[in-house]
Amino acid sequence: MKIIRIDKADYELVVALFNDYRIFYKQPSDMDLARAFLLQRLENNESIIFVAMDSTAAVGFTQLYPKFSSMRATRNWVLNDLFVDPKFRKKGIGEKLIQEAIEFARLDGATFVDLSTAVDNLTAQSLYEQIGFTRKGNDSEFYDYRIAVSKTQ
Repeated sequence: MKIIRIDKADYELVVALFNDYRIFYKQPSDMDLARAFLLQRLENNESIIFVAMDSTAAVGFTQLYPKFSSMRATRNWVLNDLFVDPKFRKKGIGEKLIQEAIEFARLDGATFVDLSTAVDNLTAQSLYEQIGFTRKGNDSEFYDYRIAVSKTQ
């Protein structure tokens, strides 16, 4: 299993997974929309995407968006999307993708990584807490988590 960061030349690797991710969150399948959305994020340097590769096939991905803090004068990151093909779950791929995202944020000078997950996604909550994310708030649909990635808070 290899984790790679993709750019606009490689975005097709993640289109089907991104579409499946959207379906998981009860959105209609739309490969054209998935393709256009991902390409636009990468062309505009609006997101960072890491893909888990099993040989030549993409089996999982995570997408991060920047989040700026005026007070800290830093760019932090939101781990917005995380999805692993159901056939490849329970193999540590999600954790590897998250760890890659955290390391990227740390090297980028961020102070934290935030994420949200559905209140009924107990598997994800368990993984996030095991990695060290702390739940910092919630509403009726999502729990918010944060992990510090540098000593500067």
